[in-house]
Amino acid sequence: MDAITLLKNDHKAVEQLFKKFEHAGDRAYVEKREIVDRIIEELSKHASIEEQFFYPVARATVSDVEAITLESMEEHHIVKWLLSELENTEPTDERFTAKVTVLIENVRHHVKEEEEDFFPKVREELGRNALADLGETMEKAKAIAPTHPHPRSPDSPPGNLVVGAVAGVVDKVGDTISGVAQGSVSAVQDLIDRILRRKRPLPSPTGSKVARTTAKRVRSETAATVDAAQRATKTAKAGATKTAKAAKAGAKGTVTTAKKSARATATTAKRATTTTRRTAAAATKRTAAAAKVK
Repeated sequence: MDAITLLKNDHKAVEQLFKKFEHAGDRAYVEKREIVDRIIEELSKHASIEEQFFYPVARATVSDVEAITLESMEEHHIVKWLLSELENTEPTDERFTAKVTVLIENVRHHVKEEEEDFFPKVREELGRNALADLGETMEKAKAIAPTHPHPRSPDSPPGNLVVGAVAGVVDKVGDTISGVAQGSVSAVQDLIDRILRRKRPLPSPTGSKVARTTAKRVRSETAATVDAAQRATKTAKAGATKTAKAAKAGAKGTVTTAKKSARATATTAKRATTTTRRTAAAATKRTAAAAKVK
């Protein structure tokens, strides 16, 4: 799945949750709480992978998206504050529904701008293969992305990579976090360099042995993911080409058979016409001869 398709699917999933909330009854407090909890989780993961990978890659590779990227990050910042407040607001609170309504309005505006203005520029510049590579990386990152908002945390590399990569393992700190941060930054830069088709050495990780080992592992795993995505894309492309050739050959064979059949039919019809004409002529002669005899 390419990066833009992944993000659009997220948008659709969240929009379905918005509609469920809007259709819930005024006093459906339990249902509203469950819906909002799911909204918080979905938007937290979505914002995380956009900020960790999509925005940095877009800014590094696509011209004329700097302003809309920065605006999108600010919109994320506002949304995350709303989400953090909703986590601690009871659905019976008089401002609960109002907060969700403001959240929905902000996210819908954000989605509209991304899908109409931002995404088309990225798709045109990067192309199918690069977006597939990026999408594979983002899908992996989403599996370990934070499920709660962190409005006070950094929203751009390298700081946000620490938050995303170590979510759910808060007991691992210090050297491990340093290694994850260094490895994640290297992985993002590797991805950008691959999309731009450029080669340049990155500095070796620093710190303790644990930090250096962790950094190398994170970078290596991300590179393996991107390589797998590229192989899958090439295999799919080769399969599509083979299918197209087979279809073309089949169509050509059908046309040739049809032409032969048409020629055979025409020849048979011509022969039948000639035979019928000769038979009719002979019959006419015999009839005339018989008439003379009488």
